[in-house]
Amino acid sequence: MVHRREINGAPALFGNQGDLFGNAMTWWDHETGSVWSQPRGEAILGPLTGTRLELLPSTLATWADWRSAHPDTLALDVPGWATGFHLDDMAIVVDRGAETAAYRIPDVRKERVVNDTVGGIEVAIVIDPATPERWAVFSRRIDDRVLDLELIPAGLRDRATGSLFDPFVGRGRSGPLRDQSLDRIPAFTSFPEDYWTFFPTGSMWPDEAAAPG
Repeated sequence: MVHRREINGAPALFGNQGDLFGNAMTWWDHETGSVWSQPRGEAILGPLTGTRLELLPSTLATWADWRSAHPDTLALDVPGWATGFHLDDMAIVVDRGAETAAYRIPDVRKERVVNDTVGGIEVAIVIDPATPERWAVFSRRIDDRVLDLELIPAGLRDRATGSLFDPFVGRGRSGPLRDQSLDRIPAFTSFPEDYWTFFPTGSMWPDEAAAPG
């Protein structure tokens, strides 16, 4: 997940606080020493308790897949290592502040694309069929039109107009909406059991409206 590191209009400097909260890392800001929860982007201890950072659109992809979609990207050249995380064990979380929803990866794969509404925003949760480790969340609204999207071998298709979009970057490929792009919606991945720790009043698509128990 990626947050804007700005507090009350001023850039902030963060560090790894070293402890876990709800099985997730915590940060501290150098200006006030407040402790922040990574998934919520919210200060949980210190002078800024309750302050939240803006969540920005991001995704998880291999470097090769990212470069094919964004060939001009520059990245920090540092050693890497294999991750122990498996995408199918996780859920995609859409946090709209007043409303939060999570979508287990296996459920999204089965549905191919989930058309939903979270916090008044019509969204599509998509896993790229060509590269099953890539996922994205898009707004389904273009101007005054709300799209009903499906995945076909050629891409992400609007059922009403037949327009095709790239399932990773949301760029129009063909059809009446080929000059349009779907806006990315901020989202991140979480283990489903940890999701309830941070968002106890959230929902889990398709049928869990509240935290179990």
